[in-house]
Amino acid sequence: MAIFNPTREDVRRFFCDTWEKKTTGQILTPLETIAGDWMGQHPEYQSLLEDPEGALSRHYTPEDGATNPFLHLSMHLSISEQIAIDQPPGIKSIAENLARTLGSEHEAQHRIMECLGQVMWEAQREGSPLNPEKYLESLKQLN
Repeated sequence: MAIFNPTREDVRRFFCDTWEKKTTGQILTPLETIAGDWMGQHPEYQSLLEDPEGALSRHYTPEDGATNPFLHLSMHLSISEQIAIDQPPGIKSIAENLARTLGSEHEAQHRIMECLGQVMWEAQREGSPLNPEKYLESLKQLN
């Protein structure tokens, strides 16, 4: 799998392979452990993760109205990493305060995910890189 520019197939195989390893008790890498924990918190995705060929062939479009589980899980991974390294600076304390306020790390991540999704959409629409200052400003409004 390409580290910084994985294909759609790479991402889907990573999650399906990780789920198989987790459910069969195999040793996981640190990244797979984090991914496995998030997959465990999303039982609605688990049957799809158990069907790699189905996962690879399924298309998710905004018109479907269905959440793309691979994008969703990828965003959980990204946000977990951002919090772990406090990048952008301040996200860690924002996430911790939000989790405390909401009583749920998972719900806090979903709120953060909305901010991340918005700045990603804006960057894509404008054909520009993601704006970390806009992202952080959006995050600050969550607390």
